[in-house]
Amino acid sequence: MILEALIAFTFASALAVMLAPDEWAGRLAFALSLVPFVGSIYLWSQFDAVGNALHAGSTIAFESQFEWLEVGGRSLSWYVGLDGISLPLVVLTTFLIPLAIVSAWTPIDERQSQFYGLMLFMEANLLGVFTALDFFLWFIFWEAVLVPMYFLIGVWGGPRRKYAAIKFFVYTNAASLVMFIGFMALVFGLPVESFSLPEITQALLAGELGSFAGLAPGTLAMAAFLAMFAGFAVKVPIVPFHTWLPDAHVEAPTPVSVMLAGVLLKMGTYALLRFNFTMLPEQASMLAIPIAIIAVISVIYGAMLALAQKDLKRIVAYSSVSSMGYVILGLVAFTEYGVGGATFQMIAHGLISGLMFMAVGVVYNATHTRMVDDMAGMADRMPVAVGILVAGAFGYMGLPLMAGFAGEFFIFVGAFGAPALPYAPVFTALAMFGIVIVAGYLLLAMQKTLFGPYRLETDYEVGRAPLHDVAPLAVLLAAIIVLGVAPDLFFEMIRDAALPVVEEVPING
Repeated sequence: MILEALIAFTFASALAVMLAPDEWAGRLAFALSLVPFVGSIYLWSQFDAVGNALHAGSTIAFESQFEWLEVGGRSLSWYVGLDGISLPLVVLTTFLIPLAIVSAWTPIDERQSQFYGLMLFMEANLLGVFTALDFFLWFIFWEAVLVPMYFLIGVWGGPRRKYAAIKFFVYTNAASLVMFIGFMALVFGLPVESFSLPEITQALLAGELGSFAGLAPGTLAMAAFLAMFAGFAVKVPIVPFHTWLPDAHVEAPTPVSVMLAGVLLKMGTYALLRFNFTMLPEQASMLAIPIAIIAVISVIYGAMLALAQKDLKRIVAYSSVSSMGYVILGLVAFTEYGVGGATFQMIAHGLISGLMFMAVGVVYNATHTRMVDDMAGMADRMPVAVGILVAGAFGYMGLPLMAGFAGEFFIFVGAFGAPALPYAPVFTALAMFGIVIVAGYLLLAMQKTLFGPYRLETDYEVGRAPLHDVAPLAVLLAAIIVLGVAPDLFFEMIRDAALPVVEEVPING
């Protein structure tokens, strides 16, 4: 029942903060957000990694199930549990939320109760996405995440916030509809009695899929795979479904950008792994080359778009498109280190992108501009904040002994010799070239804005950032270094959970 308690407490915290006076809301939200984080650390400390994969015949940790409704001869249940893939994402979510809340203390100065309450409401639904093992329960949480994000961007965002919020909602909601249709067609072709994800996975891997709506089993499986892939690709997002992301990031306040890049994008890659690559490995193998091409295009194209930007937030936003391409490449490699590295990269990118957006937010709070051409020499005025920003940028570039290096290294090792992916060395080499472009645009942006003689086009006096702005940056940087030095804190459990997925894929050629 610990997962139920964790989710219920977070929902109750959201309600309590919404009802609190504005002057207390930020501190109260921070204090309450520490409880789920402590709970997730307890789950991590008690987790036995061996055999805990969401897969046929496996054991799921902290599992609980209660029948809820019966619809069309199939039961809906409250069914939650964790494995070595979902637990690190739960820890990431509960770790980032308190830091994002603290980073909001400076920029959020109106309707604070509602803002912090919506942040906690978003956290509760994210926990549900990563713990739910019944499709309908998972889908409720999946869709509910859109609601607080829509209001957080639309109410507290920048000048074009309404446009960005509507675009975000329409893109992701339409994608969810496509994914839902694909999955339901798959389920109605199976002789299952529930919407349990482990049961559906087991039936699919056992070859029990029949025909539905006049489609033969093979055609049905491929159509469902493509529908789900398209739906999840928008959430990731990968090229060409990425256009909503820069607008959302640019208009969103800093703490919302932290959560959007740090956790919400991982919903898409997590779902791709959980649904497409776990349930339909044969179809994933058949489409390995097109998926790898999409992954490499996302890496290179996202990095090239970042190179052309003048807004610091847009630079980091397009960096996320590039980084998610690495995750897709790791998944389609279908090796222990490929799938494991892709999951580890989700965690690493969540931390690094959160740090980068937070650091850009600190600079913006002081200068009231994010344009590269509007400032220079910030290192002289904000040495600590700028120092952490530079360290985070090097983490993005894959500096050894930082989490980003570990994630990319695992992916490259897993993808280079992947037997399930034809021309694997070629795809891996092309993706590795993206690191060069990443270094180019980050070094160029830092050189222009952080170093050289001091210059600022806005009429603001820049000084050292306050402690409550710098402290979350320091905590995030410490976490990035710790995971880079000791990746087995998470990677061992991730690898154990990835092994059963890898074993099911047919080898091409």
